Amino acid sequence: MNSFRPTRADLLAAKDKTVRDVIAPGLRILFCGINPGLYSGATGHHFARPGNRFWPTLHQAGFTPRLLAPAKERELLVLGYGITSLVARATAVADELSSDELLAGRLRLESKIKRYQPRVVAVLGIGAYRMAFQEKTATLGLQRKPLGTSAVWVLPNPSGLNAHYQLAALVERFRVLCDAI
Repeated sequence: MNSFRPTRADLLAAKDKTVRDVIAPGLRILFCGINPGLYSGATGHHFARPGNRFWPTLHQAGFTPRLLAPAKERELLVLGYGITSLVARATAVADELSSDELLAGRLRLESKIKRYQPRVVAVLGIGAYRMAFQEKTATLGLQRKPLGTSAVWVLPNPSGLNAHYQLAALVERFRVLCDAI
């Protein structure tokens, strides 16, 4: 298991780094985060910051048979899941992204969807979804408009910075998607 714990210097150096997609053709669900945080940029793994609730949420909602560590993210592929980001570059907070970056991210995501054709794209973050997809009144859950042949589902951002959702509420929202698939 990867036990690398980035230093402050590592985190500062991770600004604008990218994290490789966990993706393959025909996934059941492609989870799409907003963008990597600095911790993810430094470690090279999605949702890597201690305190990020993505991995516990996936497990407790029934997506994974055990709690995966970020370094084990590629195991998701065997289960039919993947991870990408709207914007590839790492930042300290998602608020550092411009609306133009989010709009361009949507176009990149559409290209990936066309190539890999997941059954569902789950965008993690209602605010980023509204901006990137220009759907100002979108709500959480299944969206009216698909992306190509992929259904689109919006879920809350699992970042520890998202104080609107505690772990139990995140698990409940994610479980609805898990049950629907």
